[in-house]
Amino acid sequence: MQDFDNTKPLLLFDGVCNLCNATVQFVIEHNSKANIQFAALQSETGQAILKKNGLATADFDTIVLVENDQIYTKSTAALRLSRHFDGFYRFLYIFLLIPSPIRNLVYRFISKNRYRWFGKEESCWLPTPDLKKRFV
Repeated sequence: MQDFDNTKPLLLFDGVCNLCNATVQFVIEHNSKANIQFAALQSETGQAILKKNGLATADFDTIVLVENDQIYTKSTAALRLSRHFDGFYRFLYIFLLIPSPIRNLVYRFISKNRYRWFGKEESCWLPTPDLKKRFV
């Protein structure tokens, strides 16, 4: 497993999902501090973290946020991630006030349909050389 800086958030995403890749692009664009690290769920790092925490290592249905040695999934991961965004998007964090069973109904609906709606790639997205240092 490649080491990552555990003082910075690490976002694990489905590397073949077009929606997930667009989400990574959005995070890069709206995180001017550039403190969020990324790894595909399919990567060696992603698989090791999933196994260590008893999460599915195939048939992915969630993003995973590793922050302060804690694991967050589904809508909680997405909303906690928003705290690191610039401007208005930072305030999405307030939606954590909505109970997670309600938030996750919406999350699961989108997750279940994401390949059909947004498509999927044959292989994981590769970052540009400038962004490569943020990927583990």
